Amino acid sequence: MNPQSILKISGAIQFIETHLTEKLDLKRVAEGIHYSKYHLHRVFTNIVGLTIHDYVQRRQLTEAAKLLVFSEKPIMEIAMMAGYETQQSFTNIFTAMYKQPPKQYRENEKFYPLQLMFHLEGEYKMLYRKDTDKWEIHFATEDDIPSWMDLVHLVIDGFPHLQEDEYIWKLKGYIKNKQALITKDNDIAVGIMLFTYETGSIDFMGTHPFYRKNEIPKAFLDKVMSELIQEKEISITTYREGDKADTGHRKLIQELGFAEEELLTEFGYPTQRFILPREVPHES
Repeated sequence: MNPQSILKISGAIQFIETHLTEKLDLKRVAEGIHYSKYHLHRVFTNIVGLTIHDYVQRRQLTEAAKLLVFSEKPIMEIAMMAGYETQQSFTNIFTAMYKQPPKQYRENEKFYPLQLMFHLEGEYKMLYRKDTDKWEIHFATEDDIPSWMDLVHLVIDGFPHLQEDEYIWKLKGYIKNKQALITKDNDIAVGIMLFTYETGSIDFMGTHPFYRKNEIPKAFLDKVMSELIQEKEISITTYREGDKADTGHRKLIQELGFAEEELLTEFGYPTQRFILPREVPHES
């Protein structure tokens, strides 16, 4: 990854946002920014963590969800604005992502995004260093909230039903109780975690897309298990198997060693609990 690649992806995202109510695919975006579609696919997926198809779909469905709640436009019109030729095809994918059909979503009057626009501004100095094995993880303060929320906006797909004002209010409580951890690249939050001492639960975990390969989640877990939550199983909830809204969170949790536990429903959303058991030392 290099600054030129980030610049090119920023251009692609701007093009997508400008044409969000039109039918978009890899070829159209590549032509719009005068770039090879093969290189664009590779670079976009590597940097954003989603294909252009998935990013566009999630952005268009997010804007459609917003219109369902905050406008009186007919569902068919909203479907066409989201790039769908029939109301049924729109209903099918909307239901798969939001776990309720558009009509019911409108009646509930509670908007939450699947995908917010990616903002990639800033300097990412540690991306170009080789000595990033040890991350400086510390307790977050209220001064960290702006950079924390910038990262939340990038990893919004890992938090179904996010209500931002409520989240910030709860975040301040976690910060006060020293249950919010953060690691930064200068002023940019690249890893965040909320946890609860009493239950051993990881309540939120996010990693900046650029730093997915830097083992930040493992560094957070190592700190929590060795210093903060001792002699307890660590638990976390995430998407159920096969959930189309999952962009890789379930796979990451399994790769970290978490094991499947019971199925849950949280805020009306189907999830599953995972646990990371403590290793029991063998008697000599």
